[in-house]
Amino acid sequence: MSADMGEDRFDGVLLGMAQQLGEGGIQQLIDTFFSFLRRKTDFYSGASKGEAEKLVIEAFRRHQKQADEVRRKKEEEAAAAKKAREEKARAKAEEEKRKQEAAAAGEPKIKELTDEEADRLQAEIDKEKQAKLKGSGEAQGTEKKQAQDTETKPKEKASSDKTEGAESEEEDEADKGKLKPNAGNGCDLPNYQWTQTLSEVEVHIPFNVSFPLKGRDVIVDFSKKRLKVGLKGHPAVIDGEMFNDIKVEETAWVIEDKKTVVVSIEKINKMEWWNRLVKSDPEINTKKVNPENSKLSDLDGETRGMVEKMMYDQRQKAMGLPTSDDQKKKDIMDKFMKQHPEMDFSKATFN
Repeated sequence: MSADMGEDRFDGVLLGMAQQLGEGGIQQLIDTFFSFLRRKTDFYSGASKGEAEKLVIEAFRRHQKQADEVRRKKEEEAAAAKKAREEKARAKAEEEKRKQEAAAAGEPKIKELTDEEADRLQAEIDKEKQAKLKGSGEAQGTEKKQAQDTETKPKEKASSDKTEGAESEEEDEADKGKLKPNAGNGCDLPNYQWTQTLSEVEVHIPFNVSFPLKGRDVIVDFSKKRLKVGLKGHPAVIDGEMFNDIKVEETAWVIEDKKTVVVSIEKINKMEWWNRLVKSDPEINTKKVNPENSKLSDLDGETRGMVEKMMYDQRQKAMGLPTSDDQKKKDIMDKFMKQHPEMDFSKATFN
């Protein structure tokens, strides 16, 4: 079959057959297919002797070769990811060793000051300046300036607090009405439930029927963008465009406990949290998603670092606190102020 014909277009039919065959598995599915060829076609009798067998063997070897190639690529990707993690761990260990050696050699460290320590340091700087200017007319001018600064600072702090409060209210207002994620970082809806990790989505659709549910009783259709699940002869429980594209070839479904259809979906974009399954669903607040560390550990070093930074910044914004980039700027300025105590930063404002 050529690639243009789309070899996955009959996946739904074949998965339905496999579901109906039950415990027979692949062996019974293959036997059923050859039984069809025997009963309904001239596959065995129409060709010259040995041609049918040759055709089957050629198809088997062609797909075996493709399967071996896919497995080889996955092994190479896994080995490359493992090597990247090992190199990152080695670089981190070397960096830690270098820091320890530098500390042992007496290399000075940069210490981050608390707000109280910064105020105390600034007070000492001002006091030294007053001592140098004492007895001169310039000292009187400095004392007047400090009195004005002391009066202005509470106003600036109150204004700053008010601004931060307003930003927090705006963020809360933007998330107003969004649902809190369930324990699986998805959503519990009246007719179904879905959960997610960074790479996968799992949907549970229970059906209230009086008989054991089988594959022939349900409709499960999915494409790159859409999902439809329902009971035959009844309105679909899910029928709409999904939040983002999925890998069709890695998506599958089963029936659990003879009552519930479970659809396992693999995302294409593995660096985002879905805020809904299909676009007609209510949104969840992805700022409150709580991913499992075990899932993050499955990612390669670079991707994991980007995801952890994104999640940290998201939590900091939700709490009205500085992001990692904001904190880095503050650390640089604190270092500069400590290195230049002769400079007056009392009226400086930093963005």
